[in-house]
Amino acid sequence: MSTLEILEFPDPRLRTVAEPVKSFDTGLSELVDTMFTTMYEAQGIGLAATQVDIHKRLLVLDVSESRDDPHVYINPEILESEGTETCEEGCLSVPGIYADVSRAEQIRVRAQDKHGEFFERSLEGMHAICLQHEMDHLKGKLFVDYLSPLKRRMVRKKLEKQRRNALRDNAAQ
Repeated sequence: MSTLEILEFPDPRLRTVAEPVKSFDTGLSELVDTMFTTMYEAQGIGLAATQVDIHKRLLVLDVSESRDDPHVYINPEILESEGTETCEEGCLSVPGIYADVSRAEQIRVRAQDKHGEFFERSLEGMHAICLQHEMDHLKGKLFVDYLSPLKRRMVRKKLEKQRRNALRDNAAQ
């Protein structure tokens, strides 16, 4: 199966607010499958549709070590949140950068599956943190937005340097 291109910070398309999913058809099911393939190939634990330039309220995640516990959340909304946990986060759209971010420790979420069926789930730990991180993408927000302006500038410069080096290395081959 093919994969999708993952947008990288500071691409302005990452700031697009996603629209609700209204059509639960075979195209949506195929998109979900392709997003899982893209996420697994990129060694990620979560991927929001916004990150692949599809601005629909859809995300996939799998925080299991064995990579065999996939979850799909369509039109997700957090109903309740409790506690605070600070965890080091990374992001497929901000490769190689990690920073501590504080999020709710426990959440209750309501969403739809790829067939349009509603479900509610209580989450904690990495699953809750990852879901909140991916939901931020659907609002046009990135984990670097939780950093100070100085740290954000440093992240941008580091990514620009990584891209320049990659281009130079590819040209040398």
